[in-house]
Amino acid sequence: MFRIALPRKRPVLLLVTLVLALGFLGTTLVSYQVSRQAIRDSILTQELPLTSDTVYSEILKDLVRPIYVASMMGNDTFLRDWTLSGEHDKTQVTRYLAEIMARYGAFTSFFVSAATHNYYHPSGVLKQISALEPRDLWYFRVRGMKEPYEINVDQDMANHDLLTIFINYRVLDYQGRYLGVAGVGLTVEAVRTAIAKYQERFDRRISFVDAQGRILLSADHGQRETNIHFMEGLRDQAPALLGTKNGSYEYESGGQTHLLNVRYIPELKWFLFVDKTEDRALAGIRRTLYVNLAVCLAVTFLVVCITGMVLTRYQNRVEEMATTDKLTGLLNRQTLDVLFQQAISLAQRAGEPLAVLLADIDYFKAVNDRHGHLAGDGALKCVAACLRQNLRASDTVCRWGGEEFLMILKNCDAQAGRALAEKLRQAVEADAELRALTPDGVTLSFGVAQLSAGETEENLVGRADKALYEAKLAGRNRVCVAD
Repeated sequence: MFRIALPRKRPVLLLVTLVLALGFLGTTLVSYQVSRQAIRDSILTQELPLTSDTVYSEILKDLVRPIYVASMMGNDTFLRDWTLSGEHDKTQVTRYLAEIMARYGAFTSFFVSAATHNYYHPSGVLKQISALEPRDLWYFRVRGMKEPYEINVDQDMANHDLLTIFINYRVLDYQGRYLGVAGVGLTVEAVRTAIAKYQERFDRRISFVDAQGRILLSADHGQRETNIHFMEGLRDQAPALLGTKNGSYEYESGGQTHLLNVRYIPELKWFLFVDKTEDRALAGIRRTLYVNLAVCLAVTFLVVCITGMVLTRYQNRVEEMATTDKLTGLLNRQTLDVLFQQAISLAQRAGEPLAVLLADIDYFKAVNDRHGHLAGDGALKCVAACLRQNLRASDTVCRWGGEEFLMILKNCDAQAGRALAEKLRQAVEADAELRALTPDGVTLSFGVAQLSAGETEENLVGRADKALYEAKLAGRNRVCVAD
C-alpha cells in the first residue's frame, strides 16, 4: 500500500501520558479545596444515587403496597359481580371494605359506583358523587383517564377531612366496561413519619415531588415552599429536574451548597428527591480521596488509549486525503507519479510488458452544459466506479485530469491492453446508472501504448495521449493503439 510520511504517534502518546500523570500526581499535593471538587463529584455520581436506590427499596415497602391492594380490589370478582347484580345488598360491600381495611392495615377503603354514584365506605354509603361538587371532581377525572390508577393527595371526608393519600383504581367489568373506582388510603402523617425515619437513618433530606414540581410529602412540616419552581436554588433547574428520570445536581440555598439526586418512581408517578448539604457530606467521605486517585489512573489509561485510536484514525484519514481524488475516490496524479516510476522500473527489471490506457469522456463539456455540473460530477464518479470494477486487482487507475483517466496495466502488452480497453469502453457505454444521469449516455475514447525498452514515463504517456487524440479524430467512443 502506498503511504506518505507522517509524524509518528508514539511521541504524542508519551507526551499525553506524561502530562496526565503529572497532573494527577499534583492533585495529591494541592490543598483541600482542590480535592474537594473530586469528593463532590463522587457524592453526586456514587453516594447519592446509591442512597436513592436504598431509600427507593425501603419506600416501596411502605407506599407501593397500597397500590397492589387497590389493584386487587379493582380486579376482584366479588366487587364486579356485586355491582353488575344491581348493588342490592349494601351490607355486603361495606363488610368487604371493612375486611380490606382490617386485613391490609389501610387507613380507609372505598368504592364509588358508576351506576348509582354511591360512595361506599366500611361505615356505609357516605354520599352520592356529583359533578357539581368540587370535592368530587377527582372521580370524574379518574373515570376519563386511560391509566388503570392514580395517586391523589386529598382530604378524607370520612375521617374529619384528614389529609390522606388515596390510590384510586378503575374497576372494569369482564368486557372492559367502566364500573367505578375502588381503592385505599393512608394518612399523610404516617408517610411523613416514615420519611422522617428514612432521613434519620440515611442522614439525607428526603421528599416526594409530582410532575408539576409540587412537594407532596416531606418530613419538614414547616416547609414554606410547596413547589420547587419557587425554591431558592432550584427554580432555575426545575425544568431539568422534572424532565429526566434520574440525575444528580447541585444548587445553592441558605448559604450552603446542596447535592441532590433525583429518581423517578413509576409506581407512584412521583419523583424522589434525596438531598445532602456539602459540608456534612465532606465530613465522612474524605477517605475516598485515594479511591479517586485510582480512578484517575484508570482515566489516564483510557484517555491514552482513546488518543492513540484518534491519532491512528487521523493519520489514516490524512493519508487517504493526500493520495486520493476527493470526487472519484481514485488515486490522484501525484500519487500515480510515484507508482508509475515503480511499475516501469519493475517491468524493465523483470522483462515483462507494461501498457497504459489513457481514457477521456467524450463531449464532457456538453454533459455539464446540458445537465448541469452536479450531473457531470455524478458521471465522473460512475465512470471511475465502472473502470475500477472492470480492471484487474494488479492494475492501477487514477484521475489524470478533468475528465481523463490513466490506467497502468502490469504484465500486459498492447494487444491485451486494447482488448481490456474495449471491454471498459463497452462497460461504460452500457452502464445503467450513467444512462439515468445522462439520457444520451456517456462514452469513452481510449489511447493504448506499450512500454518500449528504455522509454520514459513522459514519452509513454505522450504516445498514449497521441493515440487518444487519434481516437477522438476518428469519431470518438473507440480504442486506438499507439505505434
